[in-house]
Amino acid sequence: MLMTTLTYYIAASLDGFIAHDDGSFGGFSWDDEVVSDFLADLGSFGTVLMGRKTYEVGLREGKTSPYPAMRQVVFSRTMQKSPDEAVEIVGGEIVEFVQLLKAKVDKPIWLCGGAEVASALMGAGLVDSVVVKLNPVLFGSGIPLFHDVVDQTALELKATKVYDCGVVLLRYAVT
Repeated sequence: MLMTTLTYYIAASLDGFIAHDDGSFGGFSWDDEVVSDFLADLGSFGTVLMGRKTYEVGLREGKTSPYPAMRQVVFSRTMQKSPDEAVEIVGGEIVEFVQLLKAKVDKPIWLCGGAEVASALMGAGLVDSVVVKLNPVLFGSGIPLFHDVVDQTALELKATKVYDCGVVLLRYAVT
């Protein structure tokens, strides 16, 4: 059975954090070219997956449906009801849900955040590629790229791009 791909596409500080302890991500470098490339990449995805803490970053700013052009799935053990009909809340088993999703959908899936979700999906062998926008900043502490220790996993570098603002885009295939 041919399954669609899942990409963990995330911004990270040079010391490996995707957000500050409170979930905010102030300090990441953004310029027009980074944003333009990111938006172009987003057009290739049909579904976005995120953990509750990632989703709540946008909620605090009033964004109940942050990616309306995609199917939006939020994993949460505590959130019972979605604040927006366009956002699906999944409270059950993440791995089983994503296995079924990968078998059913045609367009690639974007994991946009959630270190816990990333760890679970990487551990289950469901992540096909990792794209990191490595930012020229040190957070010192915060939410790491992966919540739990993941097994050693070989990655194959597929592409890089260096932006004038200092961001380095790294595209890896999980081998």
